[in-house]
Order: sequence, then C-alpha cells, then structure tokens
Amino acid sequence: MATSFDTTLNTLGITRTSAAAATTTTKSSSSLGQSDFLKLMTAQMQNQDPFNPVDNTQMVAQMAQISTTSGISEMNTTLKAMADKLGVTSTSDALSYVGKTVLTEGSTAYGRSAGGIAGSVELAGAATDVNVTISDANGAVLKTMSLGKQAAGTIGYDWDGKDTAGADAGSGPFTVAVNAQSNGTTVGATSLVWAPVQSVSTTTGAAVLTLPGLGEVPATAIRQIG
Repeated sequence: MATSFDTTLNTLGITRTSAAAATTTTKSSSSLGQSDFLKLMTAQMQNQDPFNPVDNTQMVAQMAQISTTSGISEMNTTLKAMADKLGVTSTSDALSYVGKTVLTEGSTAYGRSAGGIAGSVELAGAATDVNVTISDANGAVLKTMSLGKQAAGTIGYDWDGKDTAGADAGSGPFTVAVNAQSNGTTVGATSLVWAPVQSVSTTTGAAVLTLPGLGEVPATAIRQIG
C-alpha cells in the first residue's frame, strides 16, 4: 500500500526502489542525497493534506532512513580509501623483499654459500617421529635426518651439506621431503624452505614473489623473512 511518502516521490517524478533492486540500478536513479532529501521534505510538507498531516513518527523514520543511507555511503568511501592505502603499503613492503631470503612452503632448496640448507617442518599435530629426507636433482637420497618426537607447530632443522658418507653434496638444487608419524599414524607435515627473492610482481594487485626453484609465490604465503 502506497504511503504519503511514496505519493510525494511520484509527484516529484522519483521512483523508490527496494534494496535488492538498487544493487542493479545506477546511483543517480536509485539513491537520494542530502539535497534530494531536503527538496523532498519541503515538497512533502507543501503538498500534505492539512486535515491529515504527515505523522511525526513517519517523518522521523524517513529522516533516519536517509541519514543511515548517507552514512553507509560515506563509510564505504572511507573503507575503499583505507583498502587502497593498505594495498600500497603491502606493495611497498613486498618490494623490500628483493635480495632477502624468505621461508615458505616448498620442496626445492638451493645450498647456502657455506654449504647445506636450513628449513622447517610445519606439523598439524604432535608426532612421535619426524624425518626430513634430502635428495639430489636426480632423486638419489643424500641424507635422512630424524628430528625425533615433536609437538604440533613449526620445527626448524639445519643440514650441513654432507651426504651419509660424509661427502660434500654440492650446491643443489635439493629436494626436501618430510614425514611425521604418531605411533604409526601419519601426521600432517608441510615442508618449509628458505629461498632468495629474485623479483616482485604487483600487476594483479597482490604482491607475488619470484623464488628460484619454487616459481611465483604470493607474499601472503611467506612465513618468515631472513
């Protein structure tokens, strides 16, 4: 049933739409600004029936509705500006990664200048036995290290670059595989490796790091910066 508010809108040539419909129409045809509201209120008071004036409660409700809509619009504008600012900050931070090493999920690692590699194992639960196996580029196992019993969380390890016979394994690339068991039951384990940041791309809006052996990795996937 049409109200006096709707009638006044029709008199002014304005069609009020529902919230759902407003999302598919343009702002100029579906929303009212402060100047529109003042014009509407003046016309409504001029055209009201003197024997049946607009109810004060209804007028207050209309004013509150316009105020709320205006406030939401201003809030959305502010939030967008904040999001844009945060995006610029994230990009600036990502660019500072170039030349540094980062810890991220992966199974390929290159040897350090001093030899060997360092990495971590991310455990989804407690384990009674955690093993890290390092192989060469051809898949031959060089070393298997036992980290023993570990609680859930991240555990670091360091390999000196020597194979089981004590020979220097070279600079890699090496393949890292992790395995965790809890009394014979497999526990979720993720391999984390250190890698130098070669370059940063922000063409998609989000910062993406290029890491040797790992390819493109989003900055949000970085666990630690060395």
